[in-house]
Amino acid sequence: MYNCAAIVLAAGMSTRMGDTNKLLIEIDGTPMIRRSVMTAIATCDAPVTVVTGHQSDLIKAALSGLPVSFMFNPNYAKGQKTSVACGLNASPEAESTLVVLGDQPRLTPKHLSWLLAQHSAAKITIPICEDNRGNPVVVPHALMPRLLADKRNPGCYMFTRQSPDLVKFVETDQHAFFQDIDTPKDLDNLTQQEELTP
Repeated sequence: MYNCAAIVLAAGMSTRMGDTNKLLIEIDGTPMIRRSVMTAIATCDAPVTVVTGHQSDLIKAALSGLPVSFMFNPNYAKGQKTSVACGLNASPEAESTLVVLGDQPRLTPKHLSWLLAQHSAAKITIPICEDNRGNPVVVPHALMPRLLADKRNPGCYMFTRQSPDLVKFVETDQHAFFQDIDTPKDLDNLTQQEELTP
């Protein structure tokens, strides 16, 4: 069994970004999804699983040459929970599994390593700042079957709210955990922040 695996969610339709697939937008010359996947690869010892759906061929092309496995989610239009379930079912066995969004380009291996260091083997670990939940989340091996048991609402969203005793919240002020790119305004804000970074 591996120490750490990751599934990267890359199946969404990016409807709030207009006609553009946000995951293919280049940040500093690299497609957003490639940045996210490379961060996961640098953190995990297990092969990274990328869940595709909308424009699957373009996502695969953006990740060309990276050591990842792909899992196509035929139900991607039904929402993120179906992609989480698809990824968890396909991910290699590991003590901990990161559920990573494809649209958090400011996350680095240092962020993910810190989150894993806070992880409890008996609970799902979620970064939090005041009342704001962040991503990624870390799922322990023992809870994987329970996340997949509810066929109507698989994944982390409902489970973590219905079973708060099985959740470990870790406080952090690191903005990268809470910044995902959904709209053109989000992208503008990211660009402005990066321009201010020395």
